[in-house]
Amino acid sequence: MENKRRKFLKLAALTGIGVTGGGLLNGFASEKSHDKKPIQTLNTPGNVETNQFNQQPLSIIGLYGEWASSLNENKLPVFSFRRNEWVSLESWKELAKQRLADRLAIPDIGGMPKITVKKKFLYDGLQVEEISWQLPYGRPTEGIVLKPLNATGKLPGILAFHDHGGNKYFGCKKITRTSDDQHPLMKEHQQQYYSNLAWANEIAKRGYVVLVSDAFSFGSRRVMFQDIPDRFRKGRNDQDPENSDNIKAYNNWAGEHEHIMAKSLFCAGTTWPGLFFAEDLKALDILCARNDVDANRIGCGGLSGGGLRTVLMAGIDPRIKCAVDVGFMSTWKDFLLNKSFTHTWMVYIPLLPNELDFPEILGLRVPLPTLVLNDSEDELYTLPEMKHAEKILKEVYKKAGAEERFKCSYYPGPHKFDAPMQKEAFAWFDRWLKA
Repeated sequence: MENKRRKFLKLAALTGIGVTGGGLLNGFASEKSHDKKPIQTLNTPGNVETNQFNQQPLSIIGLYGEWASSLNENKLPVFSFRRNEWVSLESWKELAKQRLADRLAIPDIGGMPKITVKKKFLYDGLQVEEISWQLPYGRPTEGIVLKPLNATGKLPGILAFHDHGGNKYFGCKKITRTSDDQHPLMKEHQQQYYSNLAWANEIAKRGYVVLVSDAFSFGSRRVMFQDIPDRFRKGRNDQDPENSDNIKAYNNWAGEHEHIMAKSLFCAGTTWPGLFFAEDLKALDILCARNDVDANRIGCGGLSGGGLRTVLMAGIDPRIKCAVDVGFMSTWKDFLLNKSFTHTWMVYIPLLPNELDFPEILGLRVPLPTLVLNDSEDELYTLPEMKHAEKILKEVYKKAGAEERFKCSYYPGPHKFDAPMQKEAFAWFDRWLKA
């Protein structure tokens, strides 16, 4: 019974955007059994089911799904640019961004942190810097900077976001490679979900300065066993942390801990996506301040959890001149009726669905160039709602007179950012940041 309970808690904690050691959807429910099917009811007198529910699609919250969905059904959210009353693009963006910021409850985490360069070396045709910075709380944030050998002058910059994947032990190492002696779990991770490529390295080789940093609660920013009460450790400790079995045990624990972190952040008057944005904003400040970076040519992108962070950063900060969101685009309706159980607590922003649908967060950057890359068999979303999200963004860009600056592509297969997708993403960055 305890094992079943733990499995349930793991799903309930919504542990996993992205990819990881045991599988991208390890801790992310990956079943395809939740596709919509007709409800079967008994056609007998006294049956509690009524005709209004017959043949309705099943919801992950049962008969409450139809009612909950109806709260915003056939209504354009209050701050949707698709509403007729929003005529001025700039006025809409100012007011909608302010409302988004209010809902995120973005915490003030101080000014520009001091950067410590821990190590510089050459690897894989790149100059590599291992850096860190101290925020007012927690352990130092670790990051990796990559740029081509013999690069001179100011280059365009990329803020590269790592994924979630139910794997909080690792952060920026998921999408970088700085040594031939790579951890076995990271080799497996990149093989399965990135075509055995460290995509941050690959884009750097094309002539970019790339910064990858650990997100809040990942890698150097993860919750350590030594920092929490004994009763929450369940006998675990931080000894021999690089052992693969210990890493998997930590990730299982961290998945179950997500709901605790989310509730605690709500009690602090902030949100997990708000804190994501606040910490990623420091990374953007650091990238833009570098002497070797042209701050007027900055892009960002990432898969899954990295796609979520792309939506937030690119939607809010106009310094992001080009954005590539990979494997994270759907609608609040999709999460409500079908897929909230496949997503982390890091996604949800209370009350915002009344005011902006999820794609409209990314739409706040219009008319700046935006590429969305989807996997047509992605277990984390339903295809109809991915298509609906695309339609919403097309309408936003069309109304702004910037249709050519938005593109959405679909690739066969499950949740991933493989070589063909990377090829399109890199070409998009080149088109808009190197012209």
